[in-house]
Amino acid sequence: MDAFEDIVGLLLEQQGYWVRGSFKVELTKAEKRLIGKFSSPRWEIDLVAYKPKTDLILAVECKSFFDSPGVRADALVGKDQDGAKRYKLFNEKRLREVVFKRMVAQLAEMGACSPSAKVQLCLAAGKIAGKQDHAKLIEHFAKKGWLLFDRDWYQSRLKEAAKAPYENSVAVVVTKMLRDPQYSV
Repeated sequence: MDAFEDIVGLLLEQQGYWVRGSFKVELTKAEKRLIGKFSSPRWEIDLVAYKPKTDLILAVECKSFFDSPGVRADALVGKDQDGAKRYKLFNEKRLREVVFKRMVAQLAEMGACSPSAKVQLCLAAGKIAGKQDHAKLIEHFAKKGWLLFDRDWYQSRLKEAAKAPYENSVAVVVTKMLRDPQYSV
């Protein structure tokens, strides 16, 4: 996991999820044929977060894009075919269904979730290109039933994290420092 994924994972853990990074979904040959990716290696999901209380698995794709223009909505709403390649799970319904079905079966076999767990797709976007992109993403994700972890999501979760008891974690320490007036920038 990279630093951005670590922070998203920490924020999800504080909401009662267990989190695993770089989760490899082991597709069968038949499943690879079904999605038209015969030689596909194991499918990797940036973060898998499960909350037993709700029996919900979050499949989180993380795109920090801090040193770029940011996530562009057109890549997720079907208007930019080249950009869409970065977001296969969002843009390829059959792929998403097959990968999520296998992921639940794999996690259930490991004893990590119930076989009836539901999956919700999420995008953790460190930076979104602009206000119009942000508005389009909010609307599109609401229609699809997906979650968008955007600046508002981070700000509210980081405020909660700053109030939590001390934990020897880079994310927690930095959060506490940023919230402390002694360290204000």
